[in-house]
Amino acid sequence: MKISALRGTLLSGLLVLLGLFSSATSAQTLGKTEVLWLGQATTRITTPTGKVIVIDPWLTSNPKTPASFKPLESLGKVDLILVTHGHFDHFADAPALALMHKAPMYGPAGMNQTVAALGILPAELAPRFGKGGTIMPFGPGGVKITAVRAEHSSELVWKNPATNKDEVHVGGEPVGFILEMENGFKIWHMGDTGVFGDMRLIGDMYRPDLVLIPIGGHFVMNPKDAAMAVRDMIKPKFALPIHYGTTPVLRGTPAEFQSALGNGPSTARMLVGEPGQKFEF
Repeated sequence: MKISALRGTLLSGLLVLLGLFSSATSAQTLGKTEVLWLGQATTRITTPTGKVIVIDPWLTSNPKTPASFKPLESLGKVDLILVTHGHFDHFADAPALALMHKAPMYGPAGMNQTVAALGILPAELAPRFGKGGTIMPFGPGGVKITAVRAEHSSELVWKNPATNKDEVHVGGEPVGFILEMENGFKIWHMGDTGVFGDMRLIGDMYRPDLVLIPIGGHFVMNPKDAAMAVRDMIKPKFALPIHYGTTPVLRGTPAEFQSALGNGPSTARMLVGEPGQKFEF
C-alpha cells in the first residue's frame, strides 16, 4: 500500500509538472503586443497571436503620417478596423481599408447604420456596436473589445455622388475602446474626448495597462486635463499622447503633458514618439 501510495504521489506530481510546463510553453508561444502610432488617432495594433487591428485610420491625407505609411497597402494585412466616431480625421480611410481587406469596420451603432444605409459599406462590413457592448471577433480566447463612453460629438459628412455636394448625416454617439489582448494586456484607445467623471469608473472596471489619450485641446482634452485624468482617475502603467499637432488649433504638446503628469512613484510612464514609431509590451 505504501508503494502504491508513493506511486500515486509521484504520478500526481508529474502531472502537475507537465501542466505547468504546458502552460509555460503556451505562454511562450504568444508574442508581444505591438502598438504603432501613425499620427492623430490612427493606430495599428498587432496582438500577441498576430491579429492586426487598425483604429481610426486617417492616413492618405494626414499631414503627420509618415510618407511610407500613406498608401493603405503599407499597413500589411488587416483583420479588423475600429472607428471611434464619424469625424473625417478618424473615419476617412476606414471604408477603403475595409473593402481592401474584406475586414469588418466596427463602430458606434448609429454611425454604422448610416454607413450601411448610404451604401458606403455593405452591412456585413459595418456591424453595429454600442457602449457597454463587448465583442470577441476572433472567437473564444481571442481579443476582447468593449465600447466605452467618450465625451465628444460624431457627425458623418458624406459627398453625395448624385449632387457632388457634402451632406451631414447622423454619426451615432462617440466611443472609446478597451482592448484586452489574448495574454490579458489591456489598452484603452480613448478616441476624441473631454474629461468626464466616469473615466474613474472605467479605469476601476477595466484597469487598462496602456491608455492612448488625446492631449491637443480645442476639440479634446488639453495636456493638463489629460494628465489629471491619467494620474488621478485612470492610473494606467503607460500613457501614449495622441491627437495633437496635426492642425494649428491642436496646440497641446507631450512636454506639457509630461510636466502636468509629474513623476510620482505610481505615476504612469509617458511614451513619446514621432508618428511611425512602434512600442512593444
